[in-house]
Amino acid sequence: MTFHLGQWLRRAALLTLPALAVAQTAPPSRAPFIIAPTVEGLMVCDEATQNLALLALDKVLADCQARKAHGAAALKRLLDTLEPGGPKGQVQVGYTATLELLKLYRHTPKGWVIDDAKVSALLDLIAQVPRPVVLYLSAGHFDSQGAIVAELEKDPANWMQLADGKPPALGYFGYRILPYTLRTDASIPVNRYRFEALRYVARRVKALPKAVQERIVAFTLAGELHHLFPDFENGMGAFQNIRVTDYHPASVADFRRWLAREYGSVQTLQERTGLAYPDWQAVPAPSKDIRTERLASFGEHYDAFADGTLPLSGWLWDPQGHVQRLELFVDGQLVGPVPRGLHRLDVYRAVDAITDPNVGYRVDYDYRALPAGHHLAQIVATVKGQPRLLAQVPFVVAPRDQSKPPDSKPRGLTGLAKAEGLPGLRTWLDLPRAGQDLYYNPLARDWNRFRAQQVRDFLGAFHTVARQAGLPADKLYSHQILPEVNASWNAQLFAIGDTLDGSAPWKTGLNLYGGATDSAWVRDFLRQRGIRGYGVPEFNPQQWKRDGVHRAALQSHYDAGARFVSPYYFSVVPQRFKGGGEHGVNRMELAPDNPKDGSDSFYRAIIDFARQ
Repeated sequence: MTFHLGQWLRRAALLTLPALAVAQTAPPSRAPFIIAPTVEGLMVCDEATQNLALLALDKVLADCQARKAHGAAALKRLLDTLEPGGPKGQVQVGYTATLELLKLYRHTPKGWVIDDAKVSALLDLIAQVPRPVVLYLSAGHFDSQGAIVAELEKDPANWMQLADGKPPALGYFGYRILPYTLRTDASIPVNRYRFEALRYVARRVKALPKAVQERIVAFTLAGELHHLFPDFENGMGAFQNIRVTDYHPASVADFRRWLAREYGSVQTLQERTGLAYPDWQAVPAPSKDIRTERLASFGEHYDAFADGTLPLSGWLWDPQGHVQRLELFVDGQLVGPVPRGLHRLDVYRAVDAITDPNVGYRVDYDYRALPAGHHLAQIVATVKGQPRLLAQVPFVVAPRDQSKPPDSKPRGLTGLAKAEGLPGLRTWLDLPRAGQDLYYNPLARDWNRFRAQQVRDFLGAFHTVARQAGLPADKLYSHQILPEVNASWNAQLFAIGDTLDGSAPWKTGLNLYGGATDSAWVRDFLRQRGIRGYGVPEFNPQQWKRDGVHRAALQSHYDAGARFVSPYYFSVVPQRFKGGGEHGVNRMELAPDNPKDGSDSFYRAIIDFARQ
């Protein structure tokens, strides 16, 4: 099945504040706003599903392929239900089709070749369904089911590695994912196959009739490109004992070349960091925790705080609106505001009385200027113009040599009433743990910067191949997640910030789940970077406690100038092939009889919004 499992729950903890009140009517010059849901089962044809002798979905798909048939008829029925009479007006319903590039390959006596029939089937479906379509050209870690994968696994050049020299073994709710390299070298086998499949699909798309090509409103590129880490399914919020990629020898060599460009010489490196090495080959890629492993030099130290930032995050439920603002104080001195409204779907799920998932707060404090010793961080709430203590936590800045820090007691604000006693207010500080020790390593900061550059460079290489193959620049979008909108996630694990800074040659596509689908933080993020005409390749509010949130989320992106959103997900697979088990993915199947995660409400909101 070409349907993409996963990629949705990781973001299931994102952000929301009430949508800004904006005019309902779009400027007459804007292109239509496309609601393009991801649809499971596009290659499942009516002819095969009507054959009751076929008891398994893989048999149905094989039968459809033999017939050179697909699911165009079922797709038309679904889309005509969502928007009767075809696409029209300022809001139009289309669909998102996923094409996994590595899965296109089949083995022949001459080697691996692209299965033309698979591409032809999808393009024929696009030709037969007169609706807008977003074509997702998947080539990231979720493109892991093709026959070619077993051969790719034999070559270490294809993989990112952990510090122990092994690629992380990863799964996501029963769906295997693979840590493909982010190096851009086109001679690496997995890159050669990915780039060649992209060129092939581009040639086939360009050969379509012009009217069919114009239906393709966007191509989303590669999928969620980012670094990987153990326990991918549950580990997005890990801050203790973290392990990251990419320590492949070729990647480490690239890091040293990157350092040489940044610093010019090892002498300059020593002057700016205090770390001395005889030459670039001696500079390590930081990978060892100073608390548990013996270091050859301090530059080897790496943990979630080694880059000089200390996240302070938690959640605050304040239904009566007592709190006007939050601020961070360190050792009694004001540092600045603490952003609120970040997403915490875990809290929303756990407490029935909390009706908005956007209860998170977080600030990443730069502790590099602090002297070694004991310090105190305090989150202070302003209530009716008066300060109240929301949370406080001590921490320690440790010397590089692990000597005992000065035993001075940190001074903080005193005499503050606690915010916790206010009527209806509930709160908790999750990070950091009390007494967290911090070891700043400038090389760890550089390692994280380099890893982020790797992600941007690979997406840039993929975009360049797409452009050189003739795909239109104004339709090429990224397909990225935004870890920072979730208050409890560790964005360092992903290292993707550079792909969403608004300066890239591709158009911005960012996946939004939970509260992030209608979020003041996201709106500020887009506005600060001058991003308009963006897309949301995966989109689901995942809420069920309040009426109107799904329509408000759609309206928010319509008003912000989005080109499309892709609700996740619909299915045209007959019920008899789906099985009876429940997991996080199928909770989000949008249908009138599925109340889980508010899926029925989202279904109705799409129909209602498409009437515009």
